[in-house]
Amino acid sequence: MCYNCGCEMPDDDMGKGKLSDGGGGLIDEDFKHLAKEWGMSEEETKKNVLELLKKELAKK
Repeated sequence: MCYNCGCEMPDDDMGKGKLSDGGGGLIDEDFKHLAKEWGMSEEETKKNVLELLKKELAKK
């Protein structure tokens, strides 16, 4: 859940479950799932998400 709560523990879903399984926490496993589904590497997926987040935050 690190990616949305700020705990800085990217593998801990804080008991809320993985987002890719219908849970409420965004964890590294979700990025792995997305990368596999889209035929991309996990690193490529995270870089794309980071770039989009930077653009979206710059709009604010």
